Formats: sequence, structure tokens, C-alpha cells
Amino acid sequence: MITRSVFAMVAAVVTAALAGCASMEPTVPASAFYLSSPGMADNTMLDRKYAGNVAKNPNCLGQNVSPALAWRNVPDKTRSFVILWDDQAGRSGLGVSHSIVYGIPASVNAFAEGDLSAAPTAGRFVAGKNTVGLAWLGPCPPHGNAPQHYVMTIIATDLEPDALQPGLSREEVLKALQGGHALRAASAVFRYAH
Repeated sequence: MITRSVFAMVAAVVTAALAGCASMEPTVPASAFYLSSPGMADNTMLDRKYAGNVAKNPNCLGQNVSPALAWRNVPDKTRSFVILWDDQAGRSGLGVSHSIVYGIPASVNAFAEGDLSAAPTAGRFVAGKNTVGLAWLGPCPPHGNAPQHYVMTIIATDLEPDALQPGLSREEVLKALQGGHALRAASAVFRYAH
């Protein structure tokens, strides 16, 4: 007969094992083009500070801080990068483009926390327009939803950093990458709920 203490011990061991599996980073080939957020595992639940901040939207209760990003193993012939941040479940499944950033020079391989949610400085990136017409918007899911997935994608391109004008939409940037200008992409996933 299993006693309560044995059952509690087994439950604790199983819970710890499952938690460890959930936070494990996948094995990535050493030469792969790879995007990560330093200090956060892929599929991390974001803290509230990363959520959007829009006074008219009761679901945007954060500080609108962009997470830190870093990437490695840049493809040959890369001249600039594009970063897209999307929530495919947003707007009841119609999707939300949270950020479009492009014109990132090939010499840049990281952004610190808050860099992408601030105004562009020193030619480090060009701001586009997301679904609501802003350059950056953190997660704003409806209260009570299951955690939604926010996919950050970096695209290595052969375009010069100044090739695209500021203020382009996601669709306009992707159209400009047609014809072989996109060299390779990598992504990271964040989750958020409140």
C-alpha cells in the first residue's frame, strides 16, 4: 500500500523532472544560424514588463520593454537583418504583427533589453509599422487566455542596411525580400498570459 508520504515524494520527483524538461534548451548544431534571448530559454513565459503598454487597451498592462536578443553564425553575403515579432493567435486568430525592425547592419549581432522598443539610434535599425501602426508593441492578449506564443524571427538578407525606407509594414518588408534577398532565417518563441 502506498502511503501519502511516498505518493508525495513520487509526485515531487515527477514534477521536478517535467519542469526540467520544459526548460531544457534544444541541441543546436554549432554552425546553425541561431537566435536566442540571453538568460531566457526558448518558449519562456515573459514577465509583465515585456507586455505592451497602451492606455486605451485594458489588455496592455506592461512596460513595453523588448527582450534582449543575440544571434550567431551569420550566413555568408549577409548585409543586413530583418526582425519580425508575430502572434498568430492574436485578434482571434487573424494574427498580430507586434514588431517590424529592419536595416540592421550585418556587424550587429545582439540587442540589449529595451533596445528595440526604444527609438532607433546610431543606424542600428530602421523601424517599421506593426498591426497598430507602431514600431514595437509587447504582448497584449485578452485576460484569461491560455499563454499565447510570440514568435521572434530574424532574417539574414543581402540588402544594404539603407535599402528600405522607414515605416514599412510586415507585408511590404517581406515583399522587398522576394527574389532571393532572404538568405536564411532563425526564430525564438516567447509566451505570455495575464
